[in-house]
Amino acid sequence: MLTRRAILGAGLSATALAVSGCVTSPPPVAPAPKPAPVPAYPLSYGPISTEPYPIPAVPPGVVAPQYWRQLVDDPTGEVPGTLVVDPGERFLYLVQEGGKALRYGVGIGRAGFAWSGKATIQYKRHWPTWTPPTEMIARQPELEKYSAANGGQQPGLDNPLGARALYLFQNDRDTLYRIHGSPEANSIGRAVSSGCVRLLNHEIIDLYDRVPEGTTVLVRAAKEPEGLV
Repeated sequence: MLTRRAILGAGLSATALAVSGCVTSPPPVAPAPKPAPVPAYPLSYGPISTEPYPIPAVPPGVVAPQYWRQLVDDPTGEVPGTLVVDPGERFLYLVQEGGKALRYGVGIGRAGFAWSGKATIQYKRHWPTWTPPTEMIARQPELEKYSAANGGQQPGLDNPLGARALYLFQNDRDTLYRIHGSPEANSIGRAVSSGCVRLLNHEIIDLYDRVPEGTTVLVRAAKEPEGLV
């Protein structure tokens, strides 16, 4: 027979279990954070058929989004209209009004790390001829056929200067520093073995139309990284 004490004890035990179960139940699962939205691939990177040498589209996924052309807060503090090259960060800025800058991703060649300072765009060229410097020919004798004596490499999709080139002078002397296009989209954002400052052909065409001859260019100093690609 159940006694009054047994019945009360059983009731207390059940209550204790219920309370214990409430305390030890797992907390609700927080919803997983939403992934950051992927920016839309720039329409300006599509094929260009209006050039003397039709330019193919930039394949999606080759150039990281941070190196796409975009309007950003100006980090340079320079006068609007100035070009600023940051070799270390692989960015080129065209300073705008209102504290903004148009930022382009670039690839930097060995020559791009070799010079820094203030210069002027002495002249610009559509689809320029490429003449490798003597030092490059010494490293790569197969480029002798493109030497100045042989007339350089003619314009085209395989020309290392790409669709446009800006030639930088300091005190009316050629710095041998060039801002130019490139057919190698996978070199944007990287340190590469040759050249100065390279942009996508799509981007150098855009920049070329925005900056006149006489534009001031500031090239920041940066240590050349080891193991250039």
